[in-house]
Amino acid sequence: MLEVKQCRERLLRLLLMNNKIIGFTLLVLSFASGWLWMDYQKALHHPALTDKTVYIEIEKGDSLDLISDKLAAQQLDITPFWFKVIAFQDNAFKKIKTGEYELTSGITIPQILALFVQGKTKQHTITFPEGWSFKEILHEIEKNPNLEHTLNGVDFASLMIKFKSDMQSPEGLFFPDTYFFEKHTSDVSLLKRAYEKMQQVLQQEWLNKAEGLPFKTPYEALILASIVEKETGAAAERPIIAGVFIRRLEQNMLLQTDPTVIYGMGESYHGDIRTQDLTADTPYNTYIISGLPPTPIAMPGRDALYAVLHPDKGDSLYFVARGDGTHEFSVNLKDHMTAVDKFQRNKK
Repeated sequence: MLEVKQCRERLLRLLLMNNKIIGFTLLVLSFASGWLWMDYQKALHHPALTDKTVYIEIEKGDSLDLISDKLAAQQLDITPFWFKVIAFQDNAFKKIKTGEYELTSGITIPQILALFVQGKTKQHTITFPEGWSFKEILHEIEKNPNLEHTLNGVDFASLMIKFKSDMQSPEGLFFPDTYFFEKHTSDVSLLKRAYEKMQQVLQQEWLNKAEGLPFKTPYEALILASIVEKETGAAAERPIIAGVFIRRLEQNMLLQTDPTVIYGMGESYHGDIRTQDLTADTPYNTYIISGLPPTPIAMPGRDALYAVLHPDKGDSLYFVARGDGTHEFSVNLKDHMTAVDKFQRNKK
């Protein structure tokens, strides 16, 4: 009987000890699960980035491990484990798109993954101002580090073939604007967008042109618009100057516009037009050639195109710069020479 009693007591002690172990284990598991839940909630809602903006580029074939490594390399406050757990939710890891992404202060892991899934890549910009030449456009493209450069050494005729254009010169055929693009966009694809936009704008303006203009084609209007663009930066003067040039064309007068002479001089222009330049036999010297030059001399904006296709109906045939960005307009040569004396030769 004593032995039976001792066995019972031992069994009871073992059961009590096991209950304590089990209870402790359950307590540990409870704490652990609570900690994991709080850590998970922190990963969901805690900003991964504060007080700065960083950029990350996801390339084709990047794994979740590599992406999390790239994020960590930018000092983002993320736990790779939770990043991957959250990425596996809703199969987000299968929908991540390549590209360069801008991550701003306050962004969380779910928001980062949403950017990657939606493909909201960083957009770079490049601006082609009104009045720029094609050489200036190329220079701006060449110095942009975010474009893929493929145009080195390409001749203009080959370039125009890429745009399915029968024009030999690219001058004036690209619309001046600010263009947004993703990193690694090719220079050709960017130029194609500018080319197509100019074609679209030119056709829109051509369809709504005034009656009785001396243009046979939209390209002729583009040429004159480029001259108007270079002649004045004063918006209110564009229709007036366009009217002067159109009346001169209609009366078979020479355009006699300095910007075309300067364009024809090319690299030999150093800030001054000499008498010999005004008599030089170039296709762009409108002091000796009749009509329009063979190509545009710059990129005209929409306002210059509109002005040329809706010119002022006045009767002035001459104008001279006042020196303040505006011009003095005259109906006859005598008044024009008086204005030249006043504003250019400082005679009163």
